[in-house]
Amino acid sequence: MGDPVTVHPSLLVKDLLFAYPDGHQALHGVDLRIEPGERVALLGPNGAGKTTLVLHLNGILAPGAGTVEVAGMAVRKDTAQEIRRRVGIVFQDPDDQLFMPTVREDVAFGPANFGVPDVPARVAEALAAVGMAEHADRSPLHLSGGQRRRVALATVLACDPEILVLDEPSSNLDPVARRELAEVLLGLGRTMLMVTHDLPYALQLCPRSVILDDGVVVADGPTRELLSDTALLARHRLELPYGFAL
Repeated sequence: MGDPVTVHPSLLVKDLLFAYPDGHQALHGVDLRIEPGERVALLGPNGAGKTTLVLHLNGILAPGAGTVEVAGMAVRKDTAQEIRRRVGIVFQDPDDQLFMPTVREDVAFGPANFGVPDVPARVAEALAAVGMAEHADRSPLHLSGGQRRRVALATVLACDPEILVLDEPSSNLDPVARRELAEVLLGLGRTMLMVTHDLPYALQLCPRSVILDDGVVVADGPTRELLSDTALLARHRLELPYGFAL
């Protein structure tokens, strides 16, 4: 018998501290562990440190102290290329990710740059996964907001990431596009960290939620339990839509 295979968490953040050059301490010793296949929502008010945390996950920011690992690989300058393939960030604005003449070229750009094998097959698979295969030869400029959000997701999926990081995925989507995106995300079977102010979307997509406020993890547990705690939500400037029933 061979040695047992070690299964690393998809994401492991330990005692992460970070201060901006102006002295503002944005993260105060953040710990976060996400196992393969988990879907976790990252909640918190504006200025809580959510974006700062996300920018550490693929090495855009370097910690003042603490560590970040993706599938057992430490995030460092010398691992940056592979880390950026493993951490697939889907930005809030698709225009930050879509810049090629056609959908197909946009989705091919990432895997081609990362040296991923068999790029055409990866592109076809990623577009099929988000329901956009028939739009491969269209310009992203001629798609609806919801379609562009799904193409942006495909650009990341084509690189076969270890973890998907979604920044406000439901923002500016109409109800149908919002539902279609949720169905796509639930069907992927991928490890996800979803940064969102949309608490009902967090409940729909993520069994677990983490609340970050003032650079500290203040709660971590089942999403329904956290959203049922009105005092907790109020303390951290979070609020369910009026009339929303859990």
